[in-house]
Amino acid sequence: MAGRAAPVPGALLCALLWATAAAAGGGPGDNPAPGAFGHVYRGAVNISAERVYAFAYRSEPGQVDAVRVYVNSSSENLQYPVLFVVRQQKGVLSWQVPLIFRGLYQRTYNYQEVSRTLCPTEPTPETRPSDQIIFVDVASMAPFNIAYELLVTRLENFQLETNKAFNFTASPSQPQYFLYKFPQDVDSVIINVVSDAAYPCSVVSVQDIVCPVYDLDHNVEFNGVYQSMTKQAAITVQRKDFPGEQFFVVFVIKPEDYACGGSVPSSIHGNVNRTWNLQRTKNLQVTIVPSIKKSVYVQAMFFSFLGFLSFYLGSVIVAFVHYIRVQRKASAGRLSPEHGSGMMTSSHPISASTPEGSSYGAIDESSSSGGRQLSSPERRPPAGSDTDSSVEEESDFDTMPEIESDKNIIRTKVFLYLSDLSRKDRRIVSKKYKIYFWNIITIAVFYALPVIQLVITYQTVVNVTGNQDICYYNFLCAHPLGVLSAFNNILSNVGHMMLGFLFLLIVLRRDILHRRAMEMKDIYTLDYGIPKHFGLFYAMGIALMMEGVLSACYHVCPNYSNFQFDTSFMYMIAGLCMLKLYQTRHPDINASAYSAYASFAVVISLAVLGVVFGKNDVWFWVIFSMIHVLASLALSTQIYYMGRFKIDGPDSDVGIFRRAVMVLYTDCIQQCSRPMYMDRMVLLIVGNLVNWSFAIFGLVYRPRDFASYILGIFICNLLLYLAFYIIMKLRSSEKLLPIPMFCIVATAVVWAAALYFFFQTLSSWEETPAESREKNRPCILLGFFDDHDVWHFLSAAALFFSFLVLLTLDDDLDTVRRDKIPVF
Repeated sequence: MAGRAAPVPGALLCALLWATAAAAGGGPGDNPAPGAFGHVYRGAVNISAERVYAFAYRSEPGQVDAVRVYVNSSSENLQYPVLFVVRQQKGVLSWQVPLIFRGLYQRTYNYQEVSRTLCPTEPTPETRPSDQIIFVDVASMAPFNIAYELLVTRLENFQLETNKAFNFTASPSQPQYFLYKFPQDVDSVIINVVSDAAYPCSVVSVQDIVCPVYDLDHNVEFNGVYQSMTKQAAITVQRKDFPGEQFFVVFVIKPEDYACGGSVPSSIHGNVNRTWNLQRTKNLQVTIVPSIKKSVYVQAMFFSFLGFLSFYLGSVIVAFVHYIRVQRKASAGRLSPEHGSGMMTSSHPISASTPEGSSYGAIDESSSSGGRQLSSPERRPPAGSDTDSSVEEESDFDTMPEIESDKNIIRTKVFLYLSDLSRKDRRIVSKKYKIYFWNIITIAVFYALPVIQLVITYQTVVNVTGNQDICYYNFLCAHPLGVLSAFNNILSNVGHMMLGFLFLLIVLRRDILHRRAMEMKDIYTLDYGIPKHFGLFYAMGIALMMEGVLSACYHVCPNYSNFQFDTSFMYMIAGLCMLKLYQTRHPDINASAYSAYASFAVVISLAVLGVVFGKNDVWFWVIFSMIHVLASLALSTQIYYMGRFKIDGPDSDVGIFRRAVMVLYTDCIQQCSRPMYMDRMVLLIVGNLVNWSFAIFGLVYRPRDFASYILGIFICNLLLYLAFYIIMKLRSSEKLLPIPMFCIVATAVVWAAALYFFFQTLSSWEETPAESREKNRPCILLGFFDDHDVWHFLSAAALFFSFLVLLTLDDDLDTVRRDKIPVF
């Protein structure tokens, strides 16, 4: 707190002041000598008359004193403003009245009342008081007298205190700034600024102790760190960034509100060139509180890593218990030692033909021309030779090109079984699905490297320019570490990477056990359980890890330009999960990796276009809704006819329409009472209703967050398909084992909790930085993590459990022949 000091008396000082005033053209009757703090001086100046005032005070040792100068002029003549020059010991400050501010479209705003805080004197190491003198020169080039008023005061509350709120008022022509010194035991503080009114727009700046202080609208961004503000702002300041262990907190009111999301006042639209003395005052409250200590960083990192390492421990325990149970059963002679890796029991006979009494729709693969062609022992590749060689051509993946008619007959039966859709060579199909794994690694490398480079550039720009409007953090819970401004938002993504790696280990274990079991049996006559293809699972694990990497990159500097970093792999995860669920009982007809990733690329492109054009352009929503509906219909047709529907004909273009009319008549009109594939029809009708509802909702309401909107479409379709799959599984008298049941319950519970925290919006790059900061809230976990960090933790766990559901859902079918497993 600044102390009081009495004016310096003495004949020497009086003589100095009188001499200065006389030299400036004034006289003893015009200029008080010396000036008195708190006294209002009135006078007039013109081209031949200048006034000089001198104010003296005594500064106590170790104390910072600040002086504020208030001036006013009744003249509105912009050609002849009144010039005020303040001379101090180490600097000069000057301004004119009327004070002119320029806004958007060259609008000018003129203020006749101006007050400025002079750059304070530095505390002296001397043990005795020091005398300070301030000269105020008042002049004008006007040929006539211009009246003015001058008031000089000492600031009583110039130094801010820790944990103590301070209230004040500021305006464009009367900015404010205050001093803060770090206490001995505080290394970092958070400056919290609040206001009851959103407008006028203001700027909060933190500047080093340097004169002059940049406290006007046109220069406040020249030095230090700054934020625009409506109702709330928060800046974290570290002691290491200020060698003098003190800084100024500057508050500037903008002449216009467009920078904060507001509009130009309607009352001034007709008067662009001159607007006088707008009433733009703002009441502000500033509170400086200590930030977290280094020990909290350590606790948060331990919490993050140990929390997810517990998943590793749980997985090891489950695997060990499962191994003990299998060994006990194997010792009793009931099960193969490899049971649990997705294999059948050894007590079942192994036969390539369908047993007698099988259900309708099973195919005798030993006699069918479309069955697998068993090679002789001399030509058969070694068991377990399921290599990852990429020399196979795409044509090799379909080993039945010569029996196209047989595929049509099989896949259009009313009742299908898994043996009907798992007829291709297992090794070649596995290689087909492993392309998903290798392609996603390639995509991840080429996608992540430019992203990392870009966000490093963003963070560097923020640190160099001090412009904290570039990144949309939750500033009330943004804990810096090194060059990173919000380390907590990055650390909370460790769960995606750790659990993604754990899922890869689990899949690898199953893959190894499966390979070992295959070495013990004839891989060409194994017809039990769901076919084991792990390529999509590996791709899902990589996608989960990359979601953590790219989410961390996005949160280095979240903003409008890099939102797709955080959402791209979310689309891919949802798409891969749907593909894996479909591939489980349709291994021969699932989409190839190339077409799947091309579809994901189209979705990501639409997401980018939606963010750019979807805010106000109705034409975009019309086009997108049409694409959405048509894509739903096309995909439904492919699913309903098991990929065998073709629009072709013998008579060029005429045949296409004839074929379409024929299909419409036979499949829709003749069989309207009961579709040929009832279960698939029910799923597709519900799915299309859901997707059409999304399309109508988007067209009517045009949500601003297009990225979340399109992600919601993916998630709803995935949940719908998963629910259908589980219902049909139970309808088919299949059962859920304890592990998948636990994963399903855990998935539902964790997703519900995660979504709760997801909808606790803490920032929004769809709005201006100042409006986004109105949503900022303090930390809720360990004093380090906010709601969005908790969403990161829970969503990582929820995705992990979701993957486990897909991995273990059909473990009950490992001892069931494929010609007994229905397709749905």
